[in-house]
Amino acid sequence: MLPVRIHILNLIAATVLVAGISTGQTTGKATIPRLSNGKPDLSGIWDKPRVQDMSQSSTGAQCGSLTMGCKQEGPGQLPFTAAGLAKYNQRDEEAIVFDPGAHCWPEGYVRSWGTSYPAEIFQTPSRMAVLFENYGAFHVIPTDGREHPKNLEPAWFGNSVGSWEGDTLVVDSIGFNDKTWIDTARHPHSEAMHVVERFDRLDATHLGYQVTIEDPGIFTRAFTNKRVFVLMKPGQELMELVCEENNKDVLDRHVR
Repeated sequence: MLPVRIHILNLIAATVLVAGISTGQTTGKATIPRLSNGKPDLSGIWDKPRVQDMSQSSTGAQCGSLTMGCKQEGPGQLPFTAAGLAKYNQRDEEAIVFDPGAHCWPEGYVRSWGTSYPAEIFQTPSRMAVLFENYGAFHVIPTDGREHPKNLEPAWFGNSVGSWEGDTLVVDSIGFNDKTWIDTARHPHSEAMHVVERFDRLDATHLGYQVTIEDPGIFTRAFTNKRVFVLMKPGQELMELVCEENNKDVLDRHVR
């Protein structure tokens, strides 16, 4: 009888364990807020990891505004073309006296997501707006099924359209000018840069973020950086951050 009892107990324990794992997998998703169309609501003020260099991974879980739980995984050394490497080396020399962000130029869409400042997302079924604390920049992303306009004029933040793949919001962006960097490490891009982001609300307080960059003139292949954002505590709000024209204090240009 003893072996039978042991077998039954093991079977019960295994059943409980499987149920626990299944519950653990669904509990997080069950707690996320949803829009009227049933899609995840990404709204909130999100603390982000500081991505000084998109090629590298973070070693700690501290977000840019000191919340714990952020993650950042880079792809390793970026795959430059010969022209891309030459442009990077040129930017490296120019950065001694000029960082666009330190001189109050817009930091651009990609780099804004990598700064230490938080960002707030507002969302409806037809559009999403991102408010970046750095320099008070904002970006609107239609999610109503439209395509990119034809003959786009190059812009600092490009043109974005969003669509859903299940519960993942996929944001496609083109139409950038080439006056920004993709990170503080001075990695450049061209006007042909194509950016695809994937937003996935992991649970009530974590947002998965993945950005893939394709730019054939600068990189030999596309590469991806993966991150986790953390929802800031109730009562924490975006702060005003103003960068005045002709900023002279540029010695600390890489502190962001």
